[in-house]
Amino acid sequence: MTVLTELTRLRFAPMAASDVDEVHALECSVFPYPWSRANFSESLASGYDAWTARDESGALAGYYLLMYAVDEAHLLDVAVAAGRQRQGLGRHLLDRIGERAREQGMASVLLEVRPSNERALAVYRRYGYREIGRRKGYYPAHGGQREDAIVMRIDL
Repeated sequence: MTVLTELTRLRFAPMAASDVDEVHALECSVFPYPWSRANFSESLASGYDAWTARDESGALAGYYLLMYAVDEAHLLDVAVAAGRQRQGLGRHLLDRIGERAREQGMASVLLEVRPSNERALAVYRRYGYREIGRRKGYYPAHGGQREDAIVMRIDL
């Protein structure tokens, strides 16, 4: 089966409270400073637009969370399972994020990314996101330090 065929067979579903433990485990496996379980639960309780992507076996392949404000979607979190990275799933998730934001009447998608996350930066840039600013000391970093965030946007 080709990678493209696998991607088209992913099942997207709204994230539910019953998904939080598994989503949090994936988050912890791919990020050095992961969201807490409570961050996911609170995002769902706040009504953020959260989705999971599962393969045919039901394994969690990725997820994303969006918040909408006026005419802009804010991509709060997106992740691809470690074993599924470098197979086009990140781009596929970005396609879905854009589709979902357009369905909600959004004109653009905004996100923050660590400058040290070079792989994610490369994906976003190739996809068409452009840097529009920086948030100083936005992320926690090693040794109690802070890392800036690169703010990126794509028009839909």
